Formats: sequence, structure tokens, C-alpha cells
Amino acid sequence: MPPASRTRIALAFAVVYVVWGSTYLAIRIAVRDLPPALFAGMRFFIAGCLLGVFATLRGQRLPKNRYDCLAAAFMGLMMVTFGNGLVTWGEQWIASNQAALINSSSALWVAWFGTFGAHGYALSWRKRIGVAVGFGGVALMLLPGHGFTITHLWAQSGILLAAICWAGGAMFGRVARITTPALMFTALEMLFGGAALAAVGFGRGEVAQWHWTWTAGGALAYLIVFGSCFAYTSYIWLLKYVTPDKLTTISYVNPAIALLLGWMVLGESVAGARLIGMLIILAGIVLAAVEPRRKPVVTSEGGIE
Repeated sequence: MPPASRTRIALAFAVVYVVWGSTYLAIRIAVRDLPPALFAGMRFFIAGCLLGVFATLRGQRLPKNRYDCLAAAFMGLMMVTFGNGLVTWGEQWIASNQAALINSSSALWVAWFGTFGAHGYALSWRKRIGVAVGFGGVALMLLPGHGFTITHLWAQSGILLAAICWAGGAMFGRVARITTPALMFTALEMLFGGAALAAVGFGRGEVAQWHWTWTAGGALAYLIVFGSCFAYTSYIWLLKYVTPDKLTTISYVNPAIALLLGWMVLGESVAGARLIGMLIILAGIVLAAVEPRRKPVVTSEGGIE
């Protein structure tokens, strides 16, 4: 695979940082009026159609082998149906900033999942401490607070499960030997995942709960165009071109943006044990995901290692 330019990588990160940091707010606004499964399903199915048309116009074709089709279906189910669907469902009760913080634990799951299998790697003590610290912060975020109900716990647990599924799908995407061009493959992921979510929505009778408002329609349009077409495609592209430690910076930049936007638009705040939990999660992610820069070592022959 040819190397990507620094400019393209920087632009892709900028899109994912800013847009995905704002999607938690858009989802929170949309689910006030639209049922979660059908809303999320329409978001990704429409985005998949748009991206598929664009990929076709650029000369990209549908996969010709069974492996790529199955890989797209698996990643669509893990990252779209479960990874995004459960976040959308949970944000009916959970504030957007809290959802972003719990979902940021995907970086910790990525670090842990990387130790599994024949190609797994051993975690350094620094990373082990980071994973343990980060999970401790997640536990603090899940502690009952003022106005606690069992529904909130289920919603928080659903978002935590979303982070696990997302990490599993992302790790599979890094090692999968996919031959289909990136845009077309991403479109298929969205179509598979979005169709599954829409099926759940239809099965739950959410059609009768669908009530259009200008606010919800604007949030849906933003999520289709920017959250799915631009940011999701940028993330799938980055999976192939950057190392995991750089990729997981998304997990502590996005919550910061979500916190700021949630406070500015909806008046959301984080205090008490949840504030401590937030700081602990971010500290754990930094320890687990960011490798310290090593100083170059000059060898006896004059070379640099």
C-alpha cells in the first residue's frame, strides 16, 4: 500500500476530530423527536447509498469475492448496528457529553484486544496500567448519581457495549485483507449496518413514532453528510494508513469537543464522581495508547537506531 501524504492524514484527522466530536450532540437532539433504531438506520442507509453512488462515479466496483462481502457485513454490524446504534439508543436518557466519555473507552478495548490471537502483542507495563486506570474511570462514570434510575444504568451499559463492538470491528478492519476500494467498501458497511438497524426499527413499530421536526431533520441531514459520509469514510481510510497509537487520539479529542458543545448548546455539565471519572479515563487512554517518543541511539558504527 503506497504511503499517504501528511496533508491528507492531517485533513482526515481534522474531519474525524471535529465532526465526530459534534455527532453526540446531534444524536442527542435528534432522538428527542425521532425513534432511535429507525433514525440511525435511515442515517447510515442513506449515507451508504450516497457514498456508493459517488464511489461508482469514481470507477469503483462492488466486491467480486465472498470474503469482502462478509467482511463488510461483519464490520457494518459491529461498528454501525451495535457501535452506533447502541449509542443512539442510549442517548435517549444519557447526556451527550457522558455518552462521549463512556464511548471513548473504545481505545482501551482496542489496546486489550490487540493482545489476542496469533498476531497479538504483549502490553508493556505502562499500557497495562493505562488500561486498568481507564477502566477504573469508566466504572466511576457508571456510578449512580442524582436522579438515578435503572433505565440510566441500562443506557450507560449499552453505550459501553457499543465501545466494545466498535473496537472489535476496528481491529478486524486493520488486519482484514480487503481488496475492494475504500469508498465502496465503506458504503457497503453502512448499507449492511443501516439496513439491520432499520429492520429493528420496523420490527419495534417505530414508524408510528416518527415525527418530523426542523430540528430533528437538520440533525439527521448533518449526521448523514458529515458524520457518516465524511467522518466515517475518513476513519476507515485512517485505519489503513496510521498506527493504532495515533488513531486512538480520537478517543480523547472527541470527548473534549463533545463536552464543550454539550455545555454550550444544551447546558450539560460534568461534576462530582463523573468529573473524576472523566479525568481518569483520559489519563488511562494516554497511558495505554500513546507511545513515549524514544531518543535516537547512536551506534558504535555511527548509525542511528
